[in-house]
Amino acid sequence: MSAPPQAGPAKTPVGTLYRGRAGMWSWVMHRITGFLIFLFLLVHVLDTAMVRVSPETYNAAISTYQNWVMGFVEAGLVIAITLHAINGLRIVAVGFWSKGTKFQHQLLLGGAAVALVLMLPFVIVHLSHVFGSSPETPTPTITSPMPGGN
Repeated sequence: MSAPPQAGPAKTPVGTLYRGRAGMWSWVMHRITGFLIFLFLLVHVLDTAMVRVSPETYNAAISTYQNWVMGFVEAGLVIAITLHAINGLRIVAVGFWSKGTKFQHQLLLGGAAVALVLMLPFVIVHLSHVFGSSPETPTPTITSPMPGGN
């Protein structure tokens, strides 16, 4: 008669304290990108609403956005929207496709590849515009919130 197999010592997970897998990290990324998109929309609505109150204040606010830091913020916004949209499509596929849960990791990797292919050319072109390799187009200024004046 043979002795029952003995369990070895429990292995300590390597890496982060969090023990989730890629699906859980995509969940975290989806929440973060959604919140960042919400913040952008909030600021966008507020600064656009200023055109009705004071066109000069609106022009001043828009002119503060025209620097290299905001160029990176704009690139980050496009990256967040792209990641959020592609991960949303992955979530739909996992939810409605009968084999979605079985292939969710492959869907995540495929979505990441698609996001990279979509974002890399944009980031290169956008940052080349931000750092001046193309002629700058002057931003139109608003003089009156209503066509034809007040």
